[in-house]
Amino acid sequence: MKSSTFTKVICGVSAAFLFSCAGPQQEAGTAELQEQLSENIRLNQVGFYPNAPKMAVVVGEVEDGAFYVKTPDLQETIYTGHLSATKAGEFSNRPTRVADFSDFKETGSYVLVIPGVGRSYEFEIAKDIHKDVAAASIKGFYYQRLSTDLPEQYAGKWARPAGHPDNEVLIHPSAASAKRPAGSTISAPRGWYDAGDYNKYVVNSGISMGTLLSAYEDFPAFYRNLELNIPESGNNVPDILDEALWNLRWMMAMQDPEDGGVYNKLTNASFDGMIMPAEATNPRYVVQKGTAATLDFAAVMAQASRVFSKYENEYPGLADSALLAAVKAWNWAQRNPNVDYDQDAMNKQFKPEVSTGGYGDKDYSDEFIWAAAELYATTKQDLYYKEVNMLPDDKMPLPSWPQVRLLGYYTLNRFSNELTPIAQKDLTEIKKRLVSFADELIDGASTRSYRTVMGKTAGDYIWGSSSVAANQGIALIQAYQLTDDKKYLNAALSNLDYLLGRNATGYSFLTGFGDKPIMNPHHRPSIADGIKEPIPGLLSGGPNARADKQDKCTTYQSTFADEMFTDDDCSYASNEIAINWNAPFVYLAGAVEALQNRAAFN
Repeated sequence: MKSSTFTKVICGVSAAFLFSCAGPQQEAGTAELQEQLSENIRLNQVGFYPNAPKMAVVVGEVEDGAFYVKTPDLQETIYTGHLSATKAGEFSNRPTRVADFSDFKETGSYVLVIPGVGRSYEFEIAKDIHKDVAAASIKGFYYQRLSTDLPEQYAGKWARPAGHPDNEVLIHPSAASAKRPAGSTISAPRGWYDAGDYNKYVVNSGISMGTLLSAYEDFPAFYRNLELNIPESGNNVPDILDEALWNLRWMMAMQDPEDGGVYNKLTNASFDGMIMPAEATNPRYVVQKGTAATLDFAAVMAQASRVFSKYENEYPGLADSALLAAVKAWNWAQRNPNVDYDQDAMNKQFKPEVSTGGYGDKDYSDEFIWAAAELYATTKQDLYYKEVNMLPDDKMPLPSWPQVRLLGYYTLNRFSNELTPIAQKDLTEIKKRLVSFADELIDGASTRSYRTVMGKTAGDYIWGSSSVAANQGIALIQAYQLTDDKKYLNAALSNLDYLLGRNATGYSFLTGFGDKPIMNPHHRPSIADGIKEPIPGLLSGGPNARADKQDKCTTYQSTFADEMFTDDDCSYASNEIAINWNAPFVYLAGAVEALQNRAAFN
C-alpha cells in the first residue's frame, strides 16, 4: 500500500508550483547519490497529466521504502511517498518496486529521487502533455513520403531530395493481363515507405490507413486543430487527412482499372542497401493481385469516401472516386475469394524473383468482415452486410496486418446510431464482446511489475510488439467510449507510459522523445543521412522474444522476453520502424489527448 504526504508551503509569493520555505531538505541517502541519474527508475519520459495516474518503476534491490518528487535542481522536495512492496519481474525475476504519485497534481517540471538509487529523468506534469508526441507520430509519415522532395521548411535537418518517382513501374509477369502485359509500365507515385525499407505494400497500408482514418473519425475536433507543418497545412483540411491522402493516391493507382483487382505491392526485386532514397534506383515492379490486398483496399477506399465526403470543395470528386474503387475491389474479391499471395510459389513460376516482404495471408474471413463493414457503413446498403458472417466465432483478435476483423467492429460501433436492422441485431453482442475483451486485457495489470496492460504474457513480445501495446490501447479506448468507465482509459494510458519509457528496457520507443530515446533504428534514411539523431516521430518495433533468432544481431544484452531488444540498426527484428506500428501509436496518443478534458482520469 502507498502512504504519502503532500506539503505546499506558501512563502508570501504566488507561483505555478511552490517550494518549502525551509530550504533544501536532506532525506535518507547521500546528496551525491541523489544527484546521480539512474536508468533503473523507469517512467514515461515525456510526462503526465495533472489528474491522471503517475507511476515509476524502480528496478533492482532498494532498501529504503521512501521516494521523493523534487525540483530538477534537487533543492526542494515537493512530495513524499512510499514504494510498493518488492515484486519479481514476470520474465526476468528482477526485483521491482513501484512509486505511485498519482495524487500529486501540481503542474511543473520534476525529478523522482529514490534514496540509495539516484534520480530519474526530468519529467513534466502538464495539460496537453502528449500533444507534441501525437503530432510527431503523424509527422513521421511525412518523412516516409516517396516521389517528392522533403524541403528544410518542413523536414528541418532531415531534408532530402525525392526518392522513387514510381512513374514508370514495370508489370511483373505475375501481375500481367491482356491490357497490361509483362514489362509494360504504369505510374503509381506517392505513398509511404512501408518500414525501414523502400517498398510499398497494400496489405500493410491497409491497416495503417484504416487506423489513421479511424483516429480522425473518433476524435475529429482534436485533429482539426493539430498542425503538423506539412506542405498542405492551412488548406482547411486536417493535416492528418492530408497526410493520409498522400498514401491514398498511391493505393488508388494499385488497382487494375479493367477488373478491379489490386496488386499486392510495389517493390524492388530485392531490398536496397543502406542508402538514401534518391540513390535507390533499381527497377520497380507491381506484383500479383491478391484477395487480402484487394479487400484491404476496398475497406480503406470505403472509409476514405466517407471521411473525404466532408471535404468535397477541397478535393472535388475524391469521395466518389474512392467509393467506386471500393465497390470494384469488393466485386473482384467476390469473384476471387481465395487468391493467396504466395511469394515462394510465385518465384518458382515467374522471374525476376522477388524477395521483399510478402505480407502473405491465407484466411480472408477477417478482410471480408472489415471491407463489408466499411462499405455498409458508407453506403447503408444491406447487401454488403449480408455477404459475410459478421460473428463467425466468439474470438476478439487484436488487430494486426493479417487480422483486421476488429477494425470492422470498431466501425459498426462508431456508427451504431445509423445502422439498419440487419446490423442492429448484432450490435449488442459486438459491444458486449468489445467490453469483455477489454476486461481480459486489463486483468492483472494492477499487480504486474510495470503496472501496464502490455506484458500479460510472453506472447505480447512479438515482432512489432510496440504495436501490440498501442493496439491494446485502442481496444481499451473503444471500451471506454462504450462504457464511460475510466478504468479503461487509465489502462490505455498505462500502455502509452510503457511505450514512452515505463518498460523493462528503459527506452522511450518513439524517436525524438524522452531522455533515453531510440537512436539507431533499422531505418535506411536514418542510417544513411549522416545525422546523429534519427528521423523523429517513428515508433521502434520493441522487444521481440525471438529477435536474436530472427535477425542474428549480436548486441542483445538479455534473453528475457520483455528485454529482448537492442538499440542497434542491425536489429530489424526489434528495432525497425513500420507504418502499421506508427498508426496505432497515433491513435492512442491522440485519443488520450482528446479525452483528457472529460475528467475521466483519476
